[in-house]
Amino acid sequence: MKHRIKYILGIGLLLSSLVNLSVLAQVRVGVGVGRNDTPAVTTDDLLNYASPQDYEITGLTVTGTRYLDPNSLVSLAGLKVGDKIRIPGEAVGSSVRKLMESGLLDNVELFATNAAEGKVALMFRVQERPRLYRVSFMGVKKGEQDQLKDKIKLNLGKIVTNTITKNTQLAVRKFFVDKGYLNTKVKITTIPDSARNNATMRVLVDKGQKVKIAKINFDGRTEVDESAVRLKMKGTKEMRFGRLFSPSKFVPKKYEEDKQKLIEYYNKLGYRDAAIEHDTVINNGGNTITLNIKLDEGRKYYYRNIDFSGNYLYKTERLREVLGVAKGDVYNPEDLEKKLNGNPGQDLSSLYMDDGYLYYNAQPIEKTIDGDSIDLEIRIYEGKQASINRIVLNGNTKTSDHVVMRSIRTLPGQKFSKTNLIRTQRELATLGYFDPEKIGITPVPQNDGTVDIEYTVEEKPSDQIELSGGWGGYVGFVGTLGLTFNNFSARNIPNLSAWRPLPAGDGQRVQLRFQANGRQYQVYSLSFTEPWLGGRKPNALSFSASHTVYQTFYDPTNPASYYQPLRGQTPTGSYQNTAFTVGLGRQLKVPDDYFSLSNSITYQRYNLNNLDIFQIGYNNGISNNLTLNTTLARNSIDNPQFPRSGSSFSLSGTFTPPWSAFKSTSEASSPEDRYKLVEYHKWMFDASWFQTIFGKLVLSTRAHMGFLGSYNRRTDIGPFERFVLGGSGLAGQGQFALAQDIIGLRGYDDRSVYTADYDRNTTAQERSRGGVVYNKFVAEVRYPVSLNPSATIFVLGFLEAGNNWGSYKQYNPFDLKRSVGFGARIFMPAFGLIGIDYGYGFDKIPGVKDKASGQFHFTIGQQFR
Repeated sequence: MKHRIKYILGIGLLLSSLVNLSVLAQVRVGVGVGRNDTPAVTTDDLLNYASPQDYEITGLTVTGTRYLDPNSLVSLAGLKVGDKIRIPGEAVGSSVRKLMESGLLDNVELFATNAAEGKVALMFRVQERPRLYRVSFMGVKKGEQDQLKDKIKLNLGKIVTNTITKNTQLAVRKFFVDKGYLNTKVKITTIPDSARNNATMRVLVDKGQKVKIAKINFDGRTEVDESAVRLKMKGTKEMRFGRLFSPSKFVPKKYEEDKQKLIEYYNKLGYRDAAIEHDTVINNGGNTITLNIKLDEGRKYYYRNIDFSGNYLYKTERLREVLGVAKGDVYNPEDLEKKLNGNPGQDLSSLYMDDGYLYYNAQPIEKTIDGDSIDLEIRIYEGKQASINRIVLNGNTKTSDHVVMRSIRTLPGQKFSKTNLIRTQRELATLGYFDPEKIGITPVPQNDGTVDIEYTVEEKPSDQIELSGGWGGYVGFVGTLGLTFNNFSARNIPNLSAWRPLPAGDGQRVQLRFQANGRQYQVYSLSFTEPWLGGRKPNALSFSASHTVYQTFYDPTNPASYYQPLRGQTPTGSYQNTAFTVGLGRQLKVPDDYFSLSNSITYQRYNLNNLDIFQIGYNNGISNNLTLNTTLARNSIDNPQFPRSGSSFSLSGTFTPPWSAFKSTSEASSPEDRYKLVEYHKWMFDASWFQTIFGKLVLSTRAHMGFLGSYNRRTDIGPFERFVLGGSGLAGQGQFALAQDIIGLRGYDDRSVYTADYDRNTTAQERSRGGVVYNKFVAEVRYPVSLNPSATIFVLGFLEAGNNWGSYKQYNPFDLKRSVGFGARIFMPAFGLIGIDYGYGFDKIPGVKDKASGQFHFTIGQQFR
């Protein structure tokens, strides 16, 4: 048994010239000899720097590892068994340096366990760096801690290195600097746990105060108004009293973006050479700074001559006409780019690409600059015509292929068309089955001159459940349960394997709805829509049925019983309405294919039993309402949940047969006889327009009008289908809309907006009857908070005006009740659109509203009027 004697040799200092100064390692070389043997190589031999010796490595081992692979560390050292090295020499120090530079180890020691007759065995004793176990942030709020964890994304279990520590410190500071905390200080302490080889990283943050902008000085600005210049710097504002929505904190990233936007604004105005010569940020000694910006505006340029080259398909005159830029126009590169490649159907690229020239390209070249005039040459490469080879569809895991393909306007064999691609994107978005923000269209050119079109969609939940409650009007609390299946499949009803939980994928719509407050008020409704009858053309067939029951339980000795029926009590009066509708709509080709024409026939049966619901002395009887409705509409809205462009117009007429032409006045002596067959004609006009103002801010304007009339002067306009204006516009939450159109007007009470007859005062009962004509106009500014398909959220501010008139002689389209307010909307696929608004009504309504006031409104579902 040999006894090993280790002689610790201090060669670490001598190797320091070979090892990076930042690497703190100990290198120890020892010699193992037998107890009674004379060592073949002495310690003096190993440390003899004057006469280093060559040795062959007979063994390499690593000790001290817990998580790292020893063989991998040996490889990192750059040595292997059989190598010949010189001791003392470069190879020894180099092997230690390589291990330390790997960043995996805190310390490395090198031992010679055997050295004899030109052979040596080496052993590395290492100490591993600790691994990250926990990160704790101190000095910041809980919400900021969560944001920092998401931003920095430190992976627990990673080895803690100086690089990770430094990068974390820089990332934390940048996070707060981007929020306006320019004086943020970050200190990081690593607390090791040697027992488990772990470490906790403690990040101490001192944010300080936000640094705000006291003053912005512009030097060299002469041609452009200072207010316009400051307006373009949206993220960089001076301090001033009352600034709420554009804070004056200084954020370097936004400042750099604003400088770029400012130069782009100058370029749009024709100042082609505009530049920021220099800018300085001056610390005012506290938590404010001053920005000095030196501008060089340059001169304003104009187009002089615009020539085209490379065009063979279209004459230069035709290209100039489409481009729409004339001699003397202000030089605007951004606008020029839009006219070349930006407006589908209106730009120069559409002229070529809509005729199959996929490889078209136009490059504007500034040919001559003479004074303030620029001669432009637009070099056109037309390329070859490309036809569509095949359509590839990806991502529709629920919706059937044929439902998507029938909405696609680029078909195999057709010439490539840019406009049809954009239109297809809109059609897929309006289906409501896919996330509009993630619809991808990729043309893939083929070697034979054709092109494949790849469409990528992402399914989103489209079915909805409505579970809500409301209070008001005649019946108090009303609960609502509604189910809407927007992607139903009737053909798969017998196929039980397709029920998940209902058969889906064919684009049909089924809606079930139930409203009730108990025995007093109940509404049942069912509807079904097939949007592509026959599967070849977008001819929509729809069926719907509904049944309404309303009962009164009036006890003369207890006036409150009118609203609260007693258990087992017999109704004293009742109303029932049963309705059936069948409709057929089709898409038109003229004037364009955004137009549609729909026709429907509706039958309603009203049954009054000892109840004067219209307040006209009509207590008992049955009324029959048979109507034909025709609607001409045009819809080019890009996204049904949050439109940012497009418009929607509809004009509809509803007509009953002219029953009065077939009976004399004497036959209609009583209300029962007069309203047995309901007679009227009704006209509705609705228009909406959406336009992006800038960024994500969207302007929405709407106009709504309705007119109700009779066929002749002998017949008065009846109580059916009148207009009721005011409030949120909810038509079933206890307000009990009987054969009426409920139209909202925020800032006023439900059903309250009405212009009294000039000759007499109007009672509340008469107001509840509704008017025969109404106007309503709305302007909204909308801003999206989230466009996530699982929860689309946007906020809005609105101006609104409208009125309702009981007769045509008092109709005055300029006599409007005005309001202003703000609100928010959230669209969740499972529940539909939910909104809340605060409206402030400015105008008085005699007997209802004596002075200007405001109120909140709650809405469920899409409000069209």
